[in-house]
Amino acid sequence: MYRFLLTPRWLGGTAVGLVAIVVCLLLGSWQLGRFEDRLGTHRTLAGATATAGAPVAPLDSVLAGPQARVSTDTVGRPVRVAGEYDTAHQLLVPNRTVDGRSGYYVLTPLRTPDGRAVAVVRGWAAGAPGAAPAVPAAPGGPVGVTGRLQAPENAGSGGAVAGGLPAGQLGTIGPATLLNLLPYPVYDGWLAADEPPAGLTAVPTVQPQGGEGLSLRAFQNLGYTLEWFVFAGFVVFMWYRLIRREAEAAEDRALGLDPAL
Repeated sequence: MYRFLLTPRWLGGTAVGLVAIVVCLLLGSWQLGRFEDRLGTHRTLAGATATAGAPVAPLDSVLAGPQARVSTDTVGRPVRVAGEYDTAHQLLVPNRTVDGRSGYYVLTPLRTPDGRAVAVVRGWAAGAPGAAPAVPAAPGGPVGVTGRLQAPENAGSGGAVAGGLPAGQLGTIGPATLLNLLPYPVYDGWLAADEPPAGLTAVPTVQPQGGEGLSLRAFQNLGYTLEWFVFAGFVVFMWYRLIRREAEAAEDRALGLDPAL
């Protein structure tokens, strides 16, 4: 009854149907992946907001050990660290926007008693590209700094500059970029100081990059996922219906009920 499936016409049609099913499933899976990415970003942002209200903790308890990394659970976490500013290695980070204005982060390494340093952004100063502003000097001697822990920047971070900067400026804040500029190891991430000195503006918590959370686009991705999976199911249903119709026609012909006779 189903020998017609081995004819060239049906073999070709089945191949086209299988290709259509595979394409629909791939596109549906891709849209589902986009939705999961946005959902993950939403959870990350929610976690950062939650940690912002946590009690202030010592930095070395949040990032315990030289291999500790800033995670989605610690981004935005209020921490406190003691040490001495290394004013000889102060850096300006250009192309940073605060309150809609472009300017520079003022980054001063704070050396801690354990021999490492944490990159402290003491504040932000307005300034046009190529015109570095004058910034207040960091205090000398032992100090205590309270701020919010931030994740290391990368090439995709907002404001990141790949290179070509003058001496004393840094395009991306992170251990990898500080490694060749500082003669000592550094903690992962960086610290946005809560109390900037006069002349500087406090840097807001920088949320992780990579999506818009549970926005309308996220639910659009979920809707497209369902559509593509429904299309794949429709192809299977139509393929089955066509086979049944052809098989029923073959049965009719075998019983002499072919209307064409």
